[in-house]
Amino acid sequence: MKKFLTLFKIEGKLNLRSIDGIFFGVCMPLGIMLLIGLIAGDNPTTDGAGYTLVESSFAALVAVAICATAFMGIPLTIADYRDKKILKHFFVTPVSPMMLLWTHAVICMLLSIVSALLIYGVARLFFGYQLIGSPLFFVGSYFLVMVSMYSLGLLIASLCRTVKMANLVCSVVYFPMLFLSGATIPFEIFPEPLQFVAGFLPLTQGIKLLKASSLGLEVNLLVPLLVLFGALILGILLSMRFFRWE
Repeated sequence: MKKFLTLFKIEGKLNLRSIDGIFFGVCMPLGIMLLIGLIAGDNPTTDGAGYTLVESSFAALVAVAICATAFMGIPLTIADYRDKKILKHFFVTPVSPMMLLWTHAVICMLLSIVSALLIYGVARLFFGYQLIGSPLFFVGSYFLVMVSMYSLGLLIASLCRTVKMANLVCSVVYFPMLFLSGATIPFEIFPEPLQFVAGFLPLTQGIKLLKASSLGLEVNLLVPLLVLFGALILGILLSMRFFRWE
């Protein structure tokens, strides 16, 4: 435990120096929540909807933080460490490489949770946000989306041998998923063919699950759960198969 805490302290300081994770994981979703609240206020999402745009956007914005840490945090750090032979050097230290992976996973999880709490605090304090659905259901959905996205991030880290390749792959995965999943642009305004294609993205199904749990909506949970658990299992199995320390 002492080794883990020491490594956590060191790697945590190094992560705080990286502006990408903090900007995309904390500042960007928090800024979007402020803009939505200031522009839309208490306006309903659609005519006759029983919830406001702020209430509808909360689930999407906490998912943005998860997605940012999953694809801008773990893969880039691990690929950079592999590229610089840092992973290889961990074999001759008291800290195992596996402990390094767990440390970065915990750091990214904490960053995502801090982001979600800040988004909730701003929405609650300034715009009167209330969680309509079950808090327990929402928390469970939140962590399912988190581990599913992180398993895909670890898969990218396993496949990419250099930080340049990881940057390219993360950008190709992160930005389309961000804009097509409903995280930044309302999914409902997409044309039906685009909705069909975007429905295969794990983040799209994750946001559907988070919205259902936060707004108390009755939706078919089978597809979101299948996609998220499928991404989780596939990401873990493939990352274990293809992961290399050097």
